[in-house]
Amino acid sequence: MGRLIVSAFTSLDGYIEPPTGFEGPAWSDEVERHWSAHALSTAKHLIYGRVNFQFNAGFWGDPDGPAAEISYAPVMNALPKTVFSRTLTGDPGWNATIATDVETRVAQLKAEIDGDIYAFSGAQMVASLAAADVVDDYMLMLLPVLWGGGKRLFGAECPRQDLALIESRALGTGAVILRYARVRKEIAA
Repeated sequence: MGRLIVSAFTSLDGYIEPPTGFEGPAWSDEVERHWSAHALSTAKHLIYGRVNFQFNAGFWGDPDGPAAEISYAPVMNALPKTVFSRTLTGDPGWNATIATDVETRVAQLKAEIDGDIYAFSGAQMVASLAAADVVDDYMLMLLPVLWGGGKRLFGAECPRQDLALIESRALGTGAVILRYARVRKEIAA
């Protein structure tokens, strides 16, 4: 059975994006090794929301672009993907299919896939996955910055979820990778 892992960056004050727009972490070989390459070494399927999908498909899918030089680009391009969207139609390309129902599609993927399913998504998609209670792990890169505003990673629409820390790694950039597993409480019959 597959495990759904949400993978996202967040500022120390809980924002996935500052008011000025997307701003990723300071990149280094260490970040690449312990973040991107690590995730792709176990990923069997990738999940995106529309906005993040369109950005990544343009970046990774360009054979003449800068991504072509990245060692794990062939893996990134070959992995099957699901993009959740109510506005995309037809074939989205980049080895992807379109879905609209989060609970149904994630349940289908978990039943079909033996391995990790990574969601590389923005705040809205993370909120949809959390609200559907389909996330097994959260892999977060805590960035050493206070943005003071922007898009929250977990907004008011995210329900309470108990988590257990299963991995942590401090990076030379000052960022910290944190992986939390969802703790599900058994309901007595």
